[in-house]
Amino acid sequence: MQWLGLWAAYAPVYLKVLVIGTTLAFALPIFLVPLHWARVMQWRIPEHTDLAVYFGRCLGAFILIFEWLAWRAAHGHDIEVVFRMLLAITGSMVLVHVYGALRRIQPWTETLEIGFYAGLFVLSVLFYPLAT
Repeated sequence: MQWLGLWAAYAPVYLKVLVIGTTLAFALPIFLVPLHWARVMQWRIPEHTDLAVYFGRCLGAFILIFEWLAWRAAHGHDIEVVFRMLLAITGSMVLVHVYGALRRIQPWTETLEIGFYAGLFVLSVLFYPLAT
């Protein structure tokens, strides 16, 4: 594989461009205005009920990726990075669920998740691996 790592010297630039582009085109619009983003992407709301399935599969894919990274971390690979991700994920999920509760746009079961994610955040702080 002579092409593997051919542009490795530019990896940081690639990541910066990738993060800026995908944040602006996908992450922020899906997070802030998901239905507007869906309409821009040609989903017909509310006829396309598959949109909920699509969002669920996307979220599920990211959760599975994190689960794989966490499993690797539990076996000695990049544990501090995974804990930083875990704190970011649980903290942001608390905020997302508080927002939904305050706006009364989610079922009570989702509001219960505020405690779940807050608890995971606290546990993650307590279990955070300190560099020795």
